[in-house]
Amino acid sequence: MSDSTATLCLRGVTLTRDGRDILSGIDWDVHEGERWVVLGPNGSGKTSLVRIASFQTHPSRGEVEVLGHRLGRVNIWTLRNRIGLASSALADQLRPTITALDVVKTAKHGALEPWWHTYDDADHAEARSCLERLGVARFAERAFGTLSSGERQRVLLARTLMGDPGVILLDEPTAGLDLGGREGLVRSLAELAADPSAPPIVYVTHHVEEIPPGFTSLLALHDGRVAARGRLADTLTAELLTTLFGLPLHLRHERGRWSAVAV
Repeated sequence: MSDSTATLCLRGVTLTRDGRDILSGIDWDVHEGERWVVLGPNGSGKTSLVRIASFQTHPSRGEVEVLGHRLGRVNIWTLRNRIGLASSALADQLRPTITALDVVKTAKHGALEPWWHTYDDADHAEARSCLERLGVARFAERAFGTLSSGERQRVLLARTLMGDPGVILLDEPTAGLDLGGREGLVRSLAELAADPSAPPIVYVTHHVEEIPPGFTSLLALHDGRVAARGRLADTLTAELLTTLFGLPLHLRHERGRWSAVAV
């Protein structure tokens, strides 16, 4: 079925709900070293794609392989530990009083609470190191619910680095952030993208302004179908954006960042 070198491989993936195809015939490979942007308007199927890629949702049709394991033929609870996932849905499931350190540490077992498993000093040290990498180690003992939106998103990004992730999936991590929070997170993502030791990254957004420098590839979705796929610099065009968002748009690329405005 798959390209044996792909970290993430989807073939003919379709998701149908209430007689409507939310995703239709998605073919997509993610390889080692790649940093993908999944771009599309609201309702284009981006979050559904991430849920399928993270083994949270089964497709109605098609095949999914992550890290060489096919959905339906592997213990998903074991494999989920190697999928670094950050999303608003995950944030909403976390108890507000759990500490930032425990938010990161529990990713080792794909858990939401620290008392479900046993952790040692090495786990504590690794979780603190992940927080330090994202510049939020000073919040390690703070309750997650007391942090600002930007701080919470950085803690969630730190959580994706815990353990031995084979792929990182980020579902609109900048949603709801103010300008400072957004730019801080984009900077952190650019640093992560530039790290050759980091696993493949998939970053979902509907704003080209939020695409961090260093991302290499683009998957554009429209009405649940692939509208374009390829190298970011070649594939992201004003014509594509006009098709995706339904109005004439002008696209600029300056100092490693993208921006779009209506014509």
